[in-house]
Amino acid sequence: MNIAKKLPDAEFEVMKVVWANEPPITTNLVMEQIGKEKGWKAQTILTLLLRLVERNYLRTEKNGKERSYYPLIGKEEYLKFETGDFMERFHGNSFASLFATLYNDRKIKKQDLDELEKWLKDRRD
Repeated sequence: MNIAKKLPDAEFEVMKVVWANEPPITTNLVMEQIGKEKGWKAQTILTLLLRLVERNYLRTEKNGKERSYYPLIGKEEYLKFETGDFMERFHGNSFASLFATLYNDRKIKKQDLDELEKWLKDRRD
C-alpha cells in the first residue's frame, strides 16, 4: 500500500493501539487502552477511527451495533515511511548528517562503532 503522508499525532496514537493488538479492533478497546489516559471521549475515538478508514489505514466492518477495524498498513511499513521522510527532510538522505547530529557533542563508544560496522557489513553482502 502506498502511504501518501504522515499521520497526525492523535491518529498515530490510535494506530499504535491497532498495531499492538490482534484484529479486529473495536472502539471500546481503543477507549480502554488510550482514551481514558488521554481524556478522549468515545466520539473523539470514533472520529479518529473514521479518519483512518478514509485515509486507507484501516478497513471497517459492522457487526451488529459494534464496528470492527482491521489495519491495512503495517507498523513496519509506516515506520519505514516516517523514517525515510525524516531522513529526506532533515538530513537530505545523508546518513553522515544524521550520525553527526546524533553524536555531535558526545563521545562515540567503541561498542556503537562496532555495531555500526557490523550493520554496514551485513548490508554490503
